[in-house]
Amino acid sequence: MKTSTAVVNEAAVNAQARTKYMVELALMVAITLVMAMTPLGYFRTPGLSITLLTIPVSIAAIMLGPVGGAVCGTAFGITSFINGFTGTFASLITLNIFGFFCMTVVARCLEGLLTGLIFKSLHSTKTTSKISFFASGLACPLLNTLLFMSSLVLFFYNAPVIQGFVSALGVSNPLTFVFAFVGAQGAIEAIVCCLVTTALSTTLYKIFRT
Repeated sequence: MKTSTAVVNEAAVNAQARTKYMVELALMVAITLVMAMTPLGYFRTPGLSITLLTIPVSIAAIMLGPVGGAVCGTAFGITSFINGFTGTFASLITLNIFGFFCMTVVARCLEGLLTGLIFKSLHSTKTTSKISFFASGLACPLLNTLLFMSSLVLFFYNAPVIQGFVSALGVSNPLTFVFAFVGAQGAIEAIVCCLVTTALSTTLYKIFRT
């Protein structure tokens, strides 16, 4: 049976851990917001923008778990939703604001959540723990593209602006549209974000979690 002193000490340790977690989460959200509101977060292209915002999302998922990844992903999604009012896909909001919210916010929330679950699963097993950082760093940008494009096709494939891209790309169905539209941009985004995330998260995890 625990003494009153032990109970108090345990409560103090738990409170300190929760405070540390919230501070780290707030820091990751702040980094995400700063990147989203400056040129640090995007490389603009005529179609999709190459985004580096999956880097803080994946680092949050690795360092703070699935919930941390989901919160940081949601922050990313909210900035994307707001930017959508003046971006390439602004006309989609008037067609289906619910679909646009799912495409920007819900997809990014799931991206962070799933990345956290992937890291947690791989890192907990000795045989896969060494590749957990790389796999999570790669999974986040791939999930970002997959969930965003899936939502885009699901809700807006027949929208005039999307059909304009379909005609310009010379494709005939949603699947070929996704591959043609993402193209080299998606590959570059995945590679860059994976390498940066792997390097940063491995170092940060050794410093703060071991």
